[in-house]
Amino acid sequence: MGALMQAPTTPGERRIEGAGTPDQLWQDWGGLAALPAISAQQLVPAGPDRARAVIVAPHPDDEVLACGGLLQLLAGLGREVLLVAVTDGDASHPGSTLWPRERLRQVRPQESAQALAALGWQQPAWQRLQLPDGAVQAHATLLRAMLETLLRPGDTLLTTWRLDGHPDHEACGWASAAAASSCGARLVEMPVWGWHWAAPGDARVPWHRAHRLALPPEVLARKRAALACFASQLQPDPSTGQDAIVSPAALQRLLHPYEIYFS
Repeated sequence: MGALMQAPTTPGERRIEGAGTPDQLWQDWGGLAALPAISAQQLVPAGPDRARAVIVAPHPDDEVLACGGLLQLLAGLGREVLLVAVTDGDASHPGSTLWPRERLRQVRPQESAQALAALGWQQPAWQRLQLPDGAVQAHATLLRAMLETLLRPGDTLLTTWRLDGHPDHEACGWASAAAASSCGARLVEMPVWGWHWAAPGDARVPWHRAHRLALPPEVLARKRAALACFASQLQPDPSTGQDAIVSPAALQRLLHPYEIYFS
């Protein structure tokens, strides 16, 4: 099957600590508005055999954070969608008595199901791979093999960006790239934590591959409602004193009338 390509890393280069880049800096930068537009039909083109989007999410909630708007538009187009949850997200609250791993393992997939229903997917096709949260890189070759059993030639595979800053996100990106290449699928990458550590015009971001998908107001409103389903990630943890995993600042950077895709 061949070795997986590994992401180039520089220690401390892509940190996702602290508050991150203020959203206002992104909004004041003209580069985002200047990105070429793309439609849902272009992201997941129709084909002779039903065009399918395969969305690979490192953790429950990444599928909504990254492409909750696109998911709604694909539902409206009648596209076939396969959602792949790589982990159950059960390592998000280390040391917590409110959110121990056993509870998270049950609750986080339930939150995803509720959020997807809010987006119009009542019974989506869904594969839970149950790889270890926080250790996807150590299982990257297995993940690639799992994805190769799910992919069809002509699929559009959407996943988190290979340099997103979170190790699980990056591992999913690299494994997906390898699987897509071997299966004849098309790869589209989605930044989630990249908005946190990068800055406007950052040379580490592949702006030459970036496209902007416009979200009508009602689509953005449903994405906002869907994200509210992830209570485990949006509320502080009084048992540890930990702030919300997905802070209001992080949400703000991902709740705009557009989504960005690297294609």
